[in-house]
Amino acid sequence: MNMRTSRVLRKIRNGEVAFCTKLNLSEPRVAEIAAMSGFDCIWLDNEHVPTDYYALENMIRAAKIYDCDVMTRVCRGGYSDLIRPLEADSTGIMVPHLMSLAQAKEVVYYTKFHPIGRRPLDGGNADGKFCLVDGMDYIKEANRERFTCVQIEDPEPMEELEEICALPGIDMIFFGPADFSQGIGNPCDFDDERVLDARKLVAKTARKHNKIAATTGGLGNASQLMDEGFNFISIGADVVSLFTYYADIIEGIGKLK
Repeated sequence: MNMRTSRVLRKIRNGEVAFCTKLNLSEPRVAEIAAMSGFDCIWLDNEHVPTDYYALENMIRAAKIYDCDVMTRVCRGGYSDLIRPLEADSTGIMVPHLMSLAQAKEVVYYTKFHPIGRRPLDGGNADGKFCLVDGMDYIKEANRERFTCVQIEDPEPMEELEEICALPGIDMIFFGPADFSQGIGNPCDFDDERVLDARKLVAKTARKHNKIAATTGGLGNASQLMDEGFNFISIGADVVSLFTYYADIIEGIGKLK
């Protein structure tokens, strides 16, 4: 028996762009609807949202019904915080606020198996199909079909960007414009030339080292982001879509005669 393969990695390896959407609501039915809609990946959040592991596992299970990947942004804690989403069969994890090459090496150490790292070995959870995947196959398939993403969302790691992107075991480099703008002292100005230059450099350097270049965007600038080299783009969020939907209804009600 084999692990589930990654839809995102299939598309990337085929030279395509993968599209993702972010979920803030800890509800498996929302994950199922997003996956059913056709996204390649849904982004779950344990950094800003208090989603427990039981809800996380059910949201991952709901997404897998439609061959939709899940990327879980982890909270920064011990190694268990890095690997538990993977063992729940999250296709990838996102580590926020990577600040140095040294931190990147530690992430790899705990999220990749031998010979790349020393991720603690279990196999008795959803990703290893509850011990039905052979141990050696589990090690090889997890290294091949699961991705480790780090966020570059501060100016500090830019000095070591080349080395971070070149590091074996880091699969995706995700540029976060919001916190980067805050880090340079100009919060939420995404048109600041320093933000735009950093974004382009992250994409260029990631692709130079055959890593996935990722960021957030919208329908209005997705083509531009692809031209810059990004091949994983997150568009939209459940909380925004719900507000827009309900606001449109209220506006319509206001026009009723």
